[in-house]
Amino acid sequence: MWVGGRRPMSAEVRARFWAARAGGLVSADAAAVAGVSANAGAMWVRAAGGIRPRRVAPASVRFLNQCEREEIALGLAQKQTPAQIGRRIGRHPSTVAREIARNCRANGDYRAMAADRSAQLRRARPKPARLAVHGELRGEVQARLGKKWSPEQISRTLRQDFPDRPEMWVSHETIYQSIYVQSRGALRRELAVCLRTGRAIRRPKRRAEERRGRIKDMVLISERPAEVADRAIPGHWEGDLIIGKNGASAIGTLVERTTRCCLLLHLPTEHTAEAVSAAMLATVATLPLQLRRSLTWDQGHEMAGHAAITTATEMKIYFCDPHSPWQRGSNENTNGLLRQYFPKGTDLSVHTRDHLDFVAAELNARPRKTLGWQTPAQALNKLLLR
Repeated sequence: MWVGGRRPMSAEVRARFWAARAGGLVSADAAAVAGVSANAGAMWVRAAGGIRPRRVAPASVRFLNQCEREEIALGLAQKQTPAQIGRRIGRHPSTVAREIARNCRANGDYRAMAADRSAQLRRARPKPARLAVHGELRGEVQARLGKKWSPEQISRTLRQDFPDRPEMWVSHETIYQSIYVQSRGALRRELAVCLRTGRAIRRPKRRAEERRGRIKDMVLISERPAEVADRAIPGHWEGDLIIGKNGASAIGTLVERTTRCCLLLHLPTEHTAEAVSAAMLATVATLPLQLRRSLTWDQGHEMAGHAAITTATEMKIYFCDPHSPWQRGSNENTNGLLRQYFPKGTDLSVHTRDHLDFVAAELNARPRKTLGWQTPAQALNKLLLR
C-alpha cells in the first residue's frame, strides 16, 4: 500500500544508496544508482547526518524463539525440570531456568507468547542514546564542545576527570553520532559548528585507492629528479589554475622555478582537460627546448591530458601529493601576486590574450627579493646567454 501517493522505499533501495555513497559517489549520483530522486537521497543524508544507519540484524539463533518458549510452557505444564526441558529443545538447563525466572508472572504462570513479546521489547534497537538519558554527562560534553574541544579530547579528559565514575565516560564516536544523527536527539545539531570541520553532515572516509577522478598514469613528485628541487637548472616549471566567480572561468599559470618567470594560459570559454592541453601546447611551443624540462602540477582533473602534452613538448609532468600546495611554492606565491590583477570572485573569461600577456610582462618586470632584486626577465636572460 502506498501512503500519501508516494512509493515506499524498501530496505534494499536504501542499502544500494548507502553502498554507492560509501563507494565515493555524491548523494545525487548515489540516488541515481538506487533508482530514487536526488531530493530523496539528500533527505536521507540530512536525516542520518551523513552516517549510514545501522542495519537491524535478524534475531540470532543464540536467543530463544517463540517455538522454543512454547515447548518450555508445555514442559512446565508437565512438571518437567529445566534440565529435562533443555534436553528436549537442545538448550542448556541454565538458559531454560533464566527464561522461566525472567518471564514468569507473579502467580508463577509462564505464557509463551507474553514471554516472547517481553524478550523482543528488551532486545529492541536502537537503544536510547547515552547522552540523551544522562543529563550530567550531556552537560559536560556540551560545555567542552563550546570550548572548541574535539570529541576525542572530550572523551579522554572525561576519563581523567571522573576516574571512578564510568557513567561519565563516553566514546568520541558516540559524541559524533549524537551531533550528526537527528534521530538520536542527544546533542543540538548547532553544536556541529564547534567541531573543527564545522560540518553539519558527516562525510564518508575513503581509502587512497578509492579516490574519485584519479588521473591515469600519474607520475608523482616523489619521482621528480633532484635537479628540480635545487633550482640550479632552468626549464622546470610549476603550474596551476586560478579560478573565477562560481568556478565558471579560469586562467592557467606557469612559473619557472629558477627565475620565477611567469606565463599565462588563455582559457576564454572553459577549463576542461582538452582546453588546458590546447592552451599548454600553444604556450610551451614558444619556449626554447632548454626551457622545456619538466612541469609540476596538482592533481586537478584539468591535467588529465598530461601524456599528450609530454609527447608533444618532451616536457615531463609530475603531480603533487593531494592537499600539498607547498610542493608548488613558487606557483602559489605568484598566484597570490596575480590576484592583484584578477581578484577572486570575478569573471576571468573577460580578459583577452593581449591583456594576459600584458599582466605577465608587468609581473616579470617586477624586482624580486629572492632574485637579489633582479626581475624574472633579467634572471632568465642571463641564464639563456650563458
